[in-house]
Amino acid sequence: MILETSGSAVLGLLLGWAAFHRLSHRLPSRLLVLSTAVAGALLGALVTHGALDPAGVLPSLLGAVVVSVAALSLLLRPAARLRRHSAPA
Repeated sequence: MILETSGSAVLGLLLGWAAFHRLSHRLPSRLLVLSTAVAGALLGALVTHGALDPAGVLPSLLGAVVVSVAALSLLLRPAARLRRHSAPA
């Protein structure tokens, strides 16, 4: 369980850093991105471990990655605002 917890936290940090490095113009502050990624990874590992108890470390880490990426996707903002020009009357 210690390996799953520490591994999922490290994976969350790596995913958060990569997302912020790649998409910094579309994400909020670095602290929020990193904490969301780690929290999502820990939650994903917990849920996967609870659902597939004797399955091992690899499925738990995979669940951590999936939930962390899903949590990070909720922080993304649109790349550009849509501008609508009103037609002259």
